[in-house]
Amino acid sequence: MDSALTTVALPLALGIIMFGLGLSLTPDDFRRVASAPRAVAVALGCQLILLPVVCFGLVKLLDLSPLLAVGMMLLAASPGGTSANLFSHLFRGDVALNVTLTAINSIVSIISLPLITNFAINHYDLGDTVSLQFGKVVEVFAIVLVPVLLGMLVRAKAAAFAARMDRPVRIGSAVILAVLVLGILVDQREDAAGYLADVGLAAGLFCAISLVTGYVVPRAAGVRESQAVASSMEIGVHNATLAIYVAVEVLDSTEISIPAAVYSIFMFALATLWGFVLTKRLARTPQPV
Repeated sequence: MDSALTTVALPLALGIIMFGLGLSLTPDDFRRVASAPRAVAVALGCQLILLPVVCFGLVKLLDLSPLLAVGMMLLAASPGGTSANLFSHLFRGDVALNVTLTAINSIVSIISLPLITNFAINHYDLGDTVSLQFGKVVEVFAIVLVPVLLGMLVRAKAAAFAARMDRPVRIGSAVILAVLVLGILVDQREDAAGYLADVGLAAGLFCAISLVTGYVVPRAAGVRESQAVASSMEIGVHNATLAIYVAVEVLDSTEISIPAAVYSIFMFALATLWGFVLTKRLARTPQPV
């Protein structure tokens, strides 16, 4: 991938996206856990434990190459993306829960993302090829968390401005992700068709499983419908930009970023289709007053 894209555009893109996330957060979003402990615990359990296990089983079943398998595990370890809140809003989910989950998961992933990714790297014996070292982890999450904190500060000082910027930043985030995906596929154009053939099924299945699991497991655990919808979108709409950044900038492997790029293609389409399915279900289900 072109150096200007990786050294300037990619960190800037991630910073803008995370700043936009910060504009939607307040300290109350972290404190809100106490008001919905079951929903938060079940959603985080799905995202941090269940989905990485499912993803690992999927990459083994489909016999992906080591670098693509690590890319899938990196994607599974990435927290929910900013678009999850938008999808939740569109399809009658509990957006406040989304915001809370995103806030908590962004912090927890400082530990969970390197643990899960390094597990995959070690499993495939790629230690001499790629590595996710502690210093690099700190660097990544400085780039992630500093913009979030700046966004929260702007919201605290200028709430009206933060509200006006919410929609433009969300749209911009989607555009940025689309450009990144296109850049990766162009960079890997000689092998793009092969990568799509190799990882397309895995990425599509993982996206569908994530969305369905994020709804079915919370409902089985007694979480109410709107919270289950929020959980579904949070778990199914991963922060692919973060996964791409870690793959390209930290692990120095464009190939590891391919699953996140391909996942992004499926993510928006499948989340929309699943959202319509859930909306129809909610319309038929009496909601508590």
